[in-house]
Amino acid sequence: MSDPGYEITEQGPGEPPGTAEAPAGALGVAELELKPALEAVLMVVDEPATEEHLARVLQRPRRAVALALRELSDDYTRQGRGFDLRLVAGGWRFFSRAAYADAVEGFVLDGQHARLTQAALETLAVVAYRQPVSRSRVSAVRGVNCDGVMRTLLQRGLVEEAGTEPETGAILYRTTNYFLERMGLRGLDELPELAPFLPEADAVEGDSQEGIPSFDVDDSGDSQTDH
Repeated sequence: MSDPGYEITEQGPGEPPGTAEAPAGALGVAELELKPALEAVLMVVDEPATEEHLARVLQRPRRAVALALRELSDDYTRQGRGFDLRLVAGGWRFFSRAAYADAVEGFVLDGQHARLTQAALETLAVVAYRQPVSRSRVSAVRGVNCDGVMRTLLQRGLVEEAGTEPETGAILYRTTNYFLERMGLRGLDELPELAPFLPEADAVEGDSQEGIPSFDVDDSGDSQTDH
């Protein structure tokens, strides 16, 4: 059965293999209306899309793409839409608007337990503000062993290894781009001003790996360190 939408033609001299005529009335990418094209692409991305990537895919100048993205974001805010277009982790992506977080949470987490525990959130905060940082220093700041929750954060892609500490050889950790994306931040400089309230690890006992006993703990909590 022939497809009425396409007409397959014989390959001519110099033509790439598989060349086919487009359906009658079809537009090239560069001829599409820019804002709807951006919306269509951003609906299917699984990570923030950079302006350079979008400009290349849509065959438009980056400046035109950047302007259209900001206008779309402003339009959604002005219209009070339930979603938002934000620049996070170096790229653009759709997010549900914060005002409707309860509705989204109720749908996504219905019958599930996807939230990080308080222990994991506290550990993630220490890594975010003191990175790159070793497990022992995180444990020293919190006063509890963090081996288990650090493994959980690694598995969820929120933190990653960042080399080793010269003095002790301990593995250092930092937050990932996925962390920025989930937090809705452009960069670490947008973290809230909470660092002054965190104790200095240098003033707490156990800032070396040997000073913190290793326990196998799960995401539900921590084990108290020996003092």
